[in-house]
Amino acid sequence: MWKYIRPFLFYAVLGGLFMVGEVLMDLVQPGLMSRIIDEGVLGLHTGGAGDLRLIWTLGLQMIGLVLLGGLSGSLCNVFSHLSSQSIGNEIRKDAFRRMMAFSFSQMDKFGAGSLVTRVTNDITQVQLFVAAFSRGLIRTSMLTLGSICFMFRLDVAFGFIVLCAFPFIVGAMALCLWRAIPLFPKLQAQLDSINAIMQEDVSGIRTIKACVRELYEKARFGKANDALIKTQLRVLVIFAFMNPAVNALMYLVVAALCWSGSAQVETASASPGVVMAAITYTAQMLNGVLMLVMLFQNISKGLASWKRVKEVLDSQPELEDGSFAGDTQERGSVEFRDVSFCYPGSKRPVLEHISLKIRPGETVAIMGATGCGKTSLANLIPRFYDVQSGAVLVDGVDVRDYSQQVLRSKIAVTLQKAELFSVPIGENIAWGRSGASQEEIRLAAEIAQADDFISAQAEGYHTVVAERGMSLSGGQKQRLSIARAVVKPAEILILDDSTSALDLQTEANLYEALDSVRKGVTKIIIAQRIASVRRADRIVVLDKGIVAAVGSHEELVESCAIYQDICRSQLGEEDEKIA
Repeated sequence: MWKYIRPFLFYAVLGGLFMVGEVLMDLVQPGLMSRIIDEGVLGLHTGGAGDLRLIWTLGLQMIGLVLLGGLSGSLCNVFSHLSSQSIGNEIRKDAFRRMMAFSFSQMDKFGAGSLVTRVTNDITQVQLFVAAFSRGLIRTSMLTLGSICFMFRLDVAFGFIVLCAFPFIVGAMALCLWRAIPLFPKLQAQLDSINAIMQEDVSGIRTIKACVRELYEKARFGKANDALIKTQLRVLVIFAFMNPAVNALMYLVVAALCWSGSAQVETASASPGVVMAAITYTAQMLNGVLMLVMLFQNISKGLASWKRVKEVLDSQPELEDGSFAGDTQERGSVEFRDVSFCYPGSKRPVLEHISLKIRPGETVAIMGATGCGKTSLANLIPRFYDVQSGAVLVDGVDVRDYSQQVLRSKIAVTLQKAELFSVPIGENIAWGRSGASQEEIRLAAEIAQADDFISAQAEGYHTVVAERGMSLSGGQKQRLSIARAVVKPAEILILDDSTSALDLQTEANLYEALDSVRKGVTKIIIAQRIASVRRADRIVVLDKGIVAAVGSHEELVESCAIYQDICRSQLGEEDEKIA
């Protein structure tokens, strides 16, 4: 954490110095009050005659010290918050930058809910920890130790009374913290679970309502929330027992001070003002001890949260970035050389010994049963995952050798699930190309067959999309996703089942527009419908992770049993013969 603290250490030190000033003002007050009582009111040194002038003088001094202490406390808060908020800001930005470099498997490993908790709640706890450490530690230690020292200055007997009780107070605190500290990481993990459920349910609310699963999700959320509350209550109960125990010990100290003080007042070895000052110092020490408990609680929470944040900050990208960023002789070629692949954490191969070459400008379709590895094959091209054996080449260069930014600038991808952002429609399309002009955005929308429904919107391309695209139909979201890919000046276009929500006529118009406007672009089409792939130059049929056949539609209808079954199931036997 030091690298984040160091740039803002000056503010933390200033905050600490102002806190020293505030505590010193608090520690001086009881001594002045003692003089007001003994000399100004009781007149112990003037034969019982009070001194109003002394009362006014010391009273004004006390008011001045209170104002000075208040100013010091305010400035301490300003500089402490300035340092803690700045540190939290830098940690949060670094954590987010690290997340943006994660591979898909790393995102899956942490989970969306956990990452949200770590970047929000956990870093907030770290900020509180930094503020508590720089401000609270000085105040509590000075109040506690300072009160004991001033007690010894007032009266040695009073000092020993407080000192004898101090180990019991610290022991009670240590016992409670020992029981509570292991619960803090558990609290954060349970908060992860609640955030994960919230994210799933908010994004899948339509499915929940369609399947009438509201009661089930309420019960699931309630179970997770009950577990969190149960742990929180355990922590609160521990501290609920600790505070009365510490208070009881301190009241016993006050009682002992009153008993000892009354005996000393009778023998004239101590004055009433000294006894009152001792009681005030005892109250200050109690305040310091209770603040120390809260301080250790914040520190324990902060350290537990820092450990979770540090897991994100220390995570190295699984996909090591290459260095190749030069020009290539080929533009738009893709080659799979004996590629085998399985997902991280799984031993079951998804793809086995795939060898395939796609020429520049060629349109290649990939078909097969659900789970045969179509999307997995496409994900290897922009290097969303790395192969276990073999190699994937783009323009004759292994994708592992490319700078990831350069590699992905060559490729435009539309995924199975269209992801849209809560920004205007035009901006959603422009995500595919930074700085795209309105004419380029409109042309991409026309190619994707989206211009008609966009223009029909009240604000056209300036219409803001609802969260996760909830204001649009499935087909509209797919067309915007395709437009985003089309506006990108890429050499390779991957359409991963991204026309499944389009009717056949709209899909045919889309591919016709693509062929006429983006002639030189290599197109890889993953689809389930024969109508989507029959016009492709070649069709690759996958079966259980291996290439079963490659050929044109006509060739596969004649030679590939798997493709014949697909045609028969979709077109019928008579239509298959005609096709």
